[in-house]
Amino acid sequence: MQAGSGEVPMAATAGMIFDIQRYALHDGAGIRTLVFLKGCPLRCPWCHNPEGQEKQPQVMRYENGTEKVAGRRMRVDEVLREVEKDTVFYDESGGGVTFSGGDPLLQPGFLLALLKASKAHDLRTAVETSGYARWEDVEPLAPFVGLWLYDLKLMDDARHRKWTGVSNARIHENLRRLTTSGARVIVRIPLVPGVNDDRENLAATGRFVASLGAVGEVHLLPYHRAGMSKYERLGMPYTLGDTLEPPAEEMQRLAAILQEWGVRTKIGG
Repeated sequence: MQAGSGEVPMAATAGMIFDIQRYALHDGAGIRTLVFLKGCPLRCPWCHNPEGQEKQPQVMRYENGTEKVAGRRMRVDEVLREVEKDTVFYDESGGGVTFSGGDPLLQPGFLLALLKASKAHDLRTAVETSGYARWEDVEPLAPFVGLWLYDLKLMDDARHRKWTGVSNARIHENLRRLTTSGARVIVRIPLVPGVNDDRENLAATGRFVASLGAVGEVHLLPYHRAGMSKYERLGMPYTLGDTLEPPAEEMQRLAAILQEWGVRTKIGG
């Protein structure tokens, strides 16, 4: 199949999903349904969806002795059937469907099939991503994505490798290409105290975003520990247990650094 063609491989009509959440309000405009695709190329220690990191299903064990499998294979039509249950709310609120993860770009063929099916059903679409993917996997998706929710974590490549396990070069290049192509993009920065909340990093981020000229706004997402219990259920260590959630006044101070570059900034999603 040629990139960008209308055909989708049969193998891509099913993929690995670990959750579908309805009535979401912070991952795109209006009321949305979030579809979480499994697998992520990054290993951020603050990740609040650690069950989305591995490509394969995982068992989560709860304190009461019960178990839950995170991850199941679903067909495109099965996913759309769940999403379309709330069409009336999308129409009234301007909402739609957001594909998240993990990182949905790790299943590009399946994501393309989901996006095409969503567009065929007149659903507004958004994709939440780290941006770490081959451009040849990203480019065919772009015509079917109404909004990109695009993470920028750290500007310095060495620091990015230390905290996420991968270089940020591909992430930055993909963002440049998307904005140049006219895609609608909101940059999101998960602010983690002691990791990326220093002036040097935020000033570099503001300078980079301002140079793109086409980013709608930047959302600063304050660190939280809401997903910490998931690590224990998966038998994974949580290394940021002593990190405190930043107070509101600190978030305002950090937002002001970005605003020095003329970047429209919002605290929260």
